[in-house]
Amino acid sequence: MSMKVNLLFLYTESSLHIGAGASIAAVDLPIQRERTTQHPIVPGSGLKGALRGQSTNVDKDAIFGPDPEERKAHEHAGAVTVGDAHVVLFPVRALSGVFAYVTCPLALARLARDLQLAGLTPGWTVPAVPKDQALVTARSAVTVNGKVVLEEFAFTAQPSNDADAIAAWLAQNALPTGAEYTFWRQKVQSSLVILPDDDFRDFVQNSTEISTHVRLDPNTKTVASGALWTEEALPSDVLLCSLIIARRSRKADTELDAKAVSDSLRAALPARLQLGGNETTGQGLVVSRWVEGA
Repeated sequence: MSMKVNLLFLYTESSLHIGAGASIAAVDLPIQRERTTQHPIVPGSGLKGALRGQSTNVDKDAIFGPDPEERKAHEHAGAVTVGDAHVVLFPVRALSGVFAYVTCPLALARLARDLQLAGLTPGWTVPAVPKDQALVTARSAVTVNGKVVLEEFAFTAQPSNDADAIAAWLAQNALPTGAEYTFWRQKVQSSLVILPDDDFRDFVQNSTEISTHVRLDPNTKTVASGALWTEEALPSDVLLCSLIIARRSRKADTELDAKAVSDSLRAALPARLQLGGNETTGQGLVVSRWVEGA
């Protein structure tokens, strides 16, 4: 086997800041986004670094490549490719049901494409969503008088078999498996909303968390000069997905084929990862779920 393709789902348990490093807008420290869609992403390079740093009981040089600090990167490349993590579900405040898990045909089509690359058949199809409408599940808890109201925007609710199938698949295959997530697996089946692509883009652009930070002068207890800034983060309860491609290890003293590399990484993967910045203030905690490719 020359290549083994898997999916890694990440569910945010706290706000997540993957900084862009620079800003040309009102927010001083924005998150990273795709240029074309403006959807938030977790870059594959950062995710790979977190996997390397937090995986245990595995030959990290064989899986990820030599440690750059040992100046041996020229010897061989790593055996895994870690793709950018894209948003599959995004929580948006709702008039009923507290919040809805929002997605769109574009996000679902990307997920379906990744599943196809992994040799998996989800059993659902990507639906079309007419303008100003929202596809919901048969037992929707976010529908009021035939409408779905998200933030201050109202959409005509359309019960959909496609939405039911997608919600059931996500609950069974993508959300975390622990008993503590029973509520959330049930909620996605009653709170899934599929919006038109443009409306989804607007929510993932404008419904993130923006927090204001200050640094106080220890003597005067007033804001220090230049020490007032704003920071953007993904909220909790976002579902993201990354492609993980395993190949034969290139390390000279190992004989790990693609499946062995994949199995080693899966076994070493912690149930929870810390991603992005502000670790000591509780940000960046995500739950991982590995989906094995065919």
